[in-house]
Amino acid sequence: MFACEAVNKKAPRSTPKTEIQITEFPEFTKANAEQLASLPLVCIQQEYPNKLGQVLASQADLATPKQLRPAFYGCFDWHSAVHGHWSLVVLLKKYPNLSQAEEIKELLKNHLSKEHIQTEIAFFKTEENASFERTYGWAWLFQLATELQTWDDEISEELLTNLMPLVEVLEEKMMNFLPKLVYPIRVGEHSNTAFALSLSYDYAIAFQKKNLQDLIEKRAKDYYLQDVDCPLEWEPSGYDFLSPCLEEAKLMAKILSDEEFLAWLKTFLPELFQEDFQLNIAEVSDRSDGKLVHLDGLNFSRAWNLFELAKHPQLKHLTNLGNQHFMAAYPNLVGDAYEGSHWLGSFALYAINKAPN
Repeated sequence: MFACEAVNKKAPRSTPKTEIQITEFPEFTKANAEQLASLPLVCIQQEYPNKLGQVLASQADLATPKQLRPAFYGCFDWHSAVHGHWSLVVLLKKYPNLSQAEEIKELLKNHLSKEHIQTEIAFFKTEENASFERTYGWAWLFQLATELQTWDDEISEELLTNLMPLVEVLEEKMMNFLPKLVYPIRVGEHSNTAFALSLSYDYAIAFQKKNLQDLIEKRAKDYYLQDVDCPLEWEPSGYDFLSPCLEEAKLMAKILSDEEFLAWLKTFLPELFQEDFQLNIAEVSDRSDGKLVHLDGLNFSRAWNLFELAKHPQLKHLTNLGNQHFMAAYPNLVGDAYEGSHWLGSFALYAINKAPN
């Protein structure tokens, strides 16, 4: 207790001034896209190893991942399979002439068929699994729907039509859950509330879901508007792949006006306004450990948050820090152990999408 009190009162709110190293964001080419596409192409079809995560009501519930969840059975777990599909859609939107384009489209049509999505819905409607993948996986499914909506391709409408009944089931679950969540979850892993609200908010805007949009804005203000002095120096925890402080800041940037947000941020993370602000890159000690490799995901997610915040002229200097975090993790993607490769490509791509042009 004494140690925590000492940190709160005496820990510096900024890092010592050091010479700033300028890091450029890499050019993302078609060849890079094909390399990145190879990761989800493998994992969305790889059934094992698999972390099912469901609750068994009886022996009758024992089944293979593909039998239980025929759309999103691969990539070790359900949410990774979802954002693996999201990655393939994003890459085809960026580079329609990928060498794997036809293979990707066939896989998407097969996995996201009407029949497969109905099986997924049946699973989510079981009493024992009503909260399955709450709220991280739900948010990624919203992100997949958002990407399909803006994809100008002959198969996109069919895929979105098939997917939307499941999206709407999870949207209803989110609408029911948020009013009951009295306190936000401020961890650096899947259950982080700010991350889920941010992705869900994008979906609400894209699909003009006004009730969901209003609810997210209200709950975000309930949870975070009075927050001050976020302890960024306490990050990261050992298994983090999200930054609790930066995810919260990014969310508030979306729901507040620019003037309101900057005033709020000056009390929440005042050190971000210092042009020499530094943030140590997270270090991965063992890339074959599924938990320890989370920290490369943290480097990517810090990058996308810093890129988003840098859209404000007063915070433009954060772009370079985002570049540094991105470049620390990016070379590890290809040839990595499956513990990282089954999901880190999606995080890299999300950061690429947020990087300044």
